[in-house]
Amino acid sequence: MNHSISLTVNGARRDFVLDDPRVTLLDLLRERLHLTGTKKGCDRGQCGACTILVDGKRINSCLALAISHDGAEILTIEGVARGDQLHPVQAAFIAHDGFQCGFCTPGQIMSAIGMMQEAQAGNDPERVRECMSGNLCRCGAYAGIVDAVLEAQAGMDESNQRRSA
Repeated sequence: MNHSISLTVNGARRDFVLDDPRVTLLDLLRERLHLTGTKKGCDRGQCGACTILVDGKRINSCLALAISHDGAEILTIEGVARGDQLHPVQAAFIAHDGFQCGFCTPGQIMSAIGMMQEAQAGNDPERVRECMSGNLCRCGAYAGIVDAVLEAQAGMDESNQRRSA
């Protein structure tokens, strides 16, 4: 039995027919849409390489059934930049060497963006480490990751203050 779902992926509405209700968001993104920035790491929800935003919240896409998210707004790493303009978190990762091999970087960036949108980051390095603990980096770039998140959060705070003034 086929199941039809609609998702808005990186701002574009997409309709899908699923022949198997067990298709994960990760597999749908990678295999049907060829959005391979979202990585398949452990496929068990333990590493965070598959982190995406669904309706503004961070999830491990390897654990999320696509059929359960019919109508959802999906943001992947491919939808974060605006043309050649990097998202502030992406720019901060580059500035602070928040990556080495790059495998975990898309999930780290998506988690950082989600954490900031959820107002979880603040300016406390320990809080950032705790909130990012579901995203593993095998290369040990954690210091750069935390510095990048703190810089991006500070920039977002400044921007919000200017808008409210």
